[in-house]
Amino acid sequence: MRALTRRLMLTTTAAGVAAAALPVRAQTVPADTDWTSYGGNLAYHRYKPLDQIDASNFNTLEVAWEFKTDHLGGRPEFILEATPLLIKGRLYVTAGSRRDVICLDAASGELIWMHRMDEGARATNAPRQLSGRGVGYWTDGTVERIIYVTVGYRLVSLDAATGNVDPAFGTDGIVDLKLNDDQDLDLLKADIGLHSAPTIAKNVIIIGAAHTAGNTPMVKNNAKGYVRGFDVRTGKRLWIFHNIPKKGEFGYDTWLKPGSAEDAGNAGDWAQISADEELGLAYLGIELPTGDQMGIYHPGNSLFSESIVAVDIQTGVRKWHYQMVHHGLWDYDVCAAAILCDIPHKGKIVKALAQPTKQSFLYVLNRETGEPIWPIPEKKVTPGDVPGEWYSPTQPFPTKPPAFDRQGVTEDDLIDFTPELRKKALEVASHYKLGGIYTAPIMAQKGGPYGVINLPGYIGGINWPGGSYDPETHIVYTYSQTNPLNIGGIIANPDHTRGAFDYVHANPPADLPGVRPGDLTVDGLPLIKPPYGRITATNLESGTQSWMVAHGETPDNIRNHPALKGLKIPRTGMMGKVAPLVTKALVICGDPMSYTDETGRKGARLRGYDKATGAEKGAVFMPAEQSGSPMTYMLGGRQYIVLAIGGRNFTSEFIAFRLPGGTVPPPRRRIDDQ
Repeated sequence: MRALTRRLMLTTTAAGVAAAALPVRAQTVPADTDWTSYGGNLAYHRYKPLDQIDASNFNTLEVAWEFKTDHLGGRPEFILEATPLLIKGRLYVTAGSRRDVICLDAASGELIWMHRMDEGARATNAPRQLSGRGVGYWTDGTVERIIYVTVGYRLVSLDAATGNVDPAFGTDGIVDLKLNDDQDLDLLKADIGLHSAPTIAKNVIIIGAAHTAGNTPMVKNNAKGYVRGFDVRTGKRLWIFHNIPKKGEFGYDTWLKPGSAEDAGNAGDWAQISADEELGLAYLGIELPTGDQMGIYHPGNSLFSESIVAVDIQTGVRKWHYQMVHHGLWDYDVCAAAILCDIPHKGKIVKALAQPTKQSFLYVLNRETGEPIWPIPEKKVTPGDVPGEWYSPTQPFPTKPPAFDRQGVTEDDLIDFTPELRKKALEVASHYKLGGIYTAPIMAQKGGPYGVINLPGYIGGINWPGGSYDPETHIVYTYSQTNPLNIGGIIANPDHTRGAFDYVHANPPADLPGVRPGDLTVDGLPLIKPPYGRITATNLESGTQSWMVAHGETPDNIRNHPALKGLKIPRTGMMGKVAPLVTKALVICGDPMSYTDETGRKGARLRGYDKATGAEKGAVFMPAEQSGSPMTYMLGGRQYIVLAIGGRNFTSEFIAFRLPGGTVPPPRRRIDDQ
């Protein structure tokens, strides 16, 4: 464990060399700004009111610097999901397979210090590896600390100036999160960790938990993903919230089978956690308990699975909860932070939250009480036929706003680029059950149906990047993907050769035309019509959608497909996991996949959209796709956009964009200046 001060794999463009020596004009230079938490603020707006980069100049953006991660960790990293924090001209972030914490000069990208922990087998056995999504920041106005969670599930406090551990925190700067007096965890092998950045509110560090994803973990003795609060100065545990209630606690009686709450594990909060310091509430997003798509061993609604839970920041006491899926069988974990927003509603300003979900609903609730802003009635859903499974007869369906991506599958959703492809699509679909969202998994039958084609699939909709919010217009912007999944196809597992569950999900038959395990295609083309990736603007004042555009180019496998030769196909957008950034001027988002452009160059684009209409106003080249959510800041009179990129055959890096030249643009004229 050490902090290093050296330069590491730095590339700086000529345009960036003179950043510190910009000429000073008579006009007021824009003030420097900070980005102090993963989502920009604890409300997770991912918004800054900056407009130096706008529609008129977006296409002229240049690379200011790049920071490669090739030499961070024991092996190269290709999917860097972190978002840096910007504090007083320095960037702080995690990167690399060992999850090093690095501090960079925000103007040049130069390495200032690096902190590393070598955890050996503890990290090798961890369920959530690589760089994670970033760090937390805390200050009391004098002391400044960077807080992060290691691959091996340790909580570490660092001096922001030097990268050295804080000896007053925990034991030599470390709190071992596996040492938990509420459950006995194997320090080397327990299936628990975290990849999200810590939330720090009111001097409390809030830490969730993540586990190995899977349909058939052990039936008993899985690690439980409790959420805990720690004192930011000392590391002392202040509270613990039992996501799976203990006997006598609220929600325990929703576990209908005796002993099922004790046996179950998981149910962690692996997403980012938002907080309202004024109300004193943190908003936890709880995942499913044991069995991502199987609930045989925990009949009932099994609180607090797939719920938002508001807890007191200082004590962890539950104030309210809202369950978005009852007894989930689709792996619709709460995957992203709730967006906290103050919106006009019925003649007054309401303290609300908007929860983006994998199933493509925005659940909009009063964040003080948990009451829906618009009605969310319970509607009947289609049960399955798995022996021993328990099915909720209804699920909650928001009346407003409308879903931001497609839900459920009918024959009308199948591709129809050509009559031949349409015929093949109908043939593939005929082997499956089609239905609305929340159509339950079914037993696979010889000759079909082999399962249920479900949309959205378990990766969304949206996923961990979440959404963004413009507090001036009350509009939420979400990127989502249209990516179907065979969610049924359950078979008996009497000898338990496929895990500890009595029933498991099977792969589609190998001889089914055009279908590979987990992949619904027609001659290599997606079974479902485009768009495959979209950005949607949802107005929370009216509960309506303002616009939707396909995001990302048409992928190479579609553009170059022989069956589509000579056809003019509108841009399809791309599947992936990305989030947009919102500024005063634009919605900004990178492509989630690389593609080959008309010149033969392989890469991706960072795109800028008009906030009011969704019209694309500019796009600049990136050597790889966006893999981490972008952020922006002003420094030395210039606006920067920084994001993580990486992908197949391109090792991950942070890349910074800014406008060319060394002069500060003149300030915008106001009406009263005329």
